[in-house]
Amino acid sequence: MNKFKTIVSGVALSVALATSAMAAGVELNASSTGLALQGYDPVAYFTVGEPTPGNWKITALHNDALYRFASEENKVAFEKNPEAYLPEYGGYCAFGAAMGFKFDGDPTLWKIVDDKLYLNLATDIQERWEGDVAGFIEKADANWGDIEHKDPVELQNQ
Repeated sequence: MNKFKTIVSGVALSVALATSAMAAGVELNASSTGLALQGYDPVAYFTVGEPTPGNWKITALHNDALYRFASEENKVAFEKNPEAYLPEYGGYCAFGAAMGFKFDGDPTLWKIVDDKLYLNLATDIQERWEGDVAGFIEKADANWGDIEHKDPVELQNQ
């Protein structure tokens, strides 16, 4: 009977996370299970200076998304001040946001600018974005208010 309860609890948690991710998925780039940054540790970008996979045992839920951390220290830092570590534009591609779209951000294609984490979709996009970082951030910031709450598919069909 305990095995059955464990399985049912696990299924219930998965459904709850998936439902939360779908609700949050418009403003936040998370998987269908609610996993943010494809499991990479958001704090490590700032402390280690590179994308670092998080440990599936060290997690925190923030705005209906599940974040993983490489260490308990990183989790504590995140929980004290999540806004300091969250990627801009909900983890969507910074260049895409500048163009008025929401494309998946790749956590291995990143840059910290003025203590903010930015992700991009692909290597060639990252290279183009780096050609005018300040200009693209300005455009993305201006667009984000209009696209933040829209479904990515809706933006592509306009």
